[in-house]
This record gives sequence, C-alpha cells and structure tokens, in this order.
Amino acid sequence: MLEAPVPGTPVTLLPGITRLTAPNPSVMTGPGTNTYLVGHDALVVIDPGPGDDGHLEAIVRAASGRLRAIVVTHTHPDHAPGAAPLAARTGARVLGYGPRDGFEPDDTLGEGSEVAEGDVLLRAVHTPGHASNHLCYLAVVPHHDGSDTRLLFSGDHIMGGSTVVIAPPDGDMSAYLASLERLLSFDPPITIIAPGHGPLMPQPREVIEGYLQHRLAREAAILASLGTRRSADIEEIVSDVYTDVPAALHPIARFSVWAHLRKLADEGRAASDDPNELSASWRTV
Repeated sequence: MLEAPVPGTPVTLLPGITRLTAPNPSVMTGPGTNTYLVGHDALVVIDPGPGDDGHLEAIVRAASGRLRAIVVTHTHPDHAPGAAPLAARTGARVLGYGPRDGFEPDDTLGEGSEVAEGDVLLRAVHTPGHASNHLCYLAVVPHHDGSDTRLLFSGDHIMGGSTVVIAPPDGDMSAYLASLERLLSFDPPITIIAPGHGPLMPQPREVIEGYLQHRLAREAAILASLGTRRSADIEEIVSDVYTDVPAALHPIARFSVWAHLRKLADEGRAASDDPNELSASWRTV
C-alpha cells in the first residue's frame, strides 16, 4: 500500500505486516509516526510512537492478545514513549539500543541482534546519523511462489516525503552518510522500505542514492556560500542554500547545515572558532 498513511486506520501492507499510524501529524512527522505490527500468531510491534492513549488502544485491539515484543528504532519522542505503557497493557517485553530519554528496555539490541517471536525474525542494523542510537530492522517476508521480500523498517533513517534532519551533537552527518552507503551494499539487496513516516518505498536503491545525492548537493552549496561570503553564520548559509524550502522551515534546516559544517570541519574543509555552538561563524579552509 503506497498511499499516504491515515492515522487510526490499520492497513495490511504485506502478509504479516500491518501499519497503524499515530495521530501526531506535523511538519516533522508527516502524516504521523508509523507503528508496524509484524507476524501472524505472535506479533512484534515496531515503534509504538508517542504515549497517545487512543493510539495505544488501537495497537492493543489490532494485536488481539498476540503481542510478544515491542522494539523501537530510536528514542525520539515521536517513536518510543508509547513502549512502556503498551508493555504495561500487554505484558510484552521492550527492546531497543539502550536506556535513554526515559526509554528503559528490558533487553538491549545492537548491530546484528535478532528479535525472534513465533514466525517473526527481525535483524537489527545499527544506523547512526539521525540519532546515535538508531536501529533499522530487516525482515524477510516469504511468498507462496518461493520468492521473498526483504523489508527494511527504517525509522527516521529514511522517511517518506522529506529528507531527514540531522541535529548535532547527537546527529552526525558523516555517520549518517556512511549508514546510507552501507544499506546499498546489502547482498541480497533490500527490496522495500517501510519508513517511520510516510508510505512504503518500493525502490530502495533509487531512494537511498537520491538521499546521498541530495546531501552532497547541499554540502556543495554550503561550501559555495562560504566561499562567496568568506565568513558566515548558519542562518546566513541557510538563506543562501535553502531557497527551495519555505522560510518557515529554515529554523529546522539550520541543524542539517550545522551537521554538514561539522563534517566539513572534520575533513579540514571548513573551520569555526566554536563548532559546537549553533550560532558560531564559519569559514572555508
């Protein structure tokens, strides 16, 4: 189902894969946070979303007593707060990268960890960048003809309808680009992406390569802005580079520009007297 998610409406995407979108639409979350129910006889929930009672009750109804585990991609407030109250309602165990931001897992996951419940098998893929504790989850969905779908639950590493904000200091542009590149190297390749926001993405390579090209184009424009101005703060760079983005979104764009500048500083291509300060001035090297 490639249509935009509708909050509160369970949608079967593939056999054993149901999407239920939280009622938290916004500029940052698109139609809302996607919660996924994975499995048949036993279920695993991916990203229970915010601690919204109505959304949590909808998950409980859709699970029909079959929920065994709750996993999160990362601990941002639109993805993880629902984990504890959902566990209290269902008795399911809670899994994630580690405790942070009020999230307290029963067990921790890392690169290569597996979540196995009934016919569900998810493999964790550590994808830092948007958040240092970000995990994607890979599932192989078999079909009657012997083929399969290799589905990546991408959280906020890849989103439908927009690029991802990388907000330092926890957000890291170098790590983010490396994590994207790594997904392209999977063999067998990923065949579809189920993002944390927005509809299914059926052409993963095209999507990921587009993300990389977009980021490198932004980086080149940032360097061009610095080259012209010689010295500039981030707000000035945003006004030069984000001419294709409504001004109302420029405060958000500042963080991705900051992340690019910190990456360029690590590479010796830009410098600032205080790279850890959002309002600092920058210059080319």
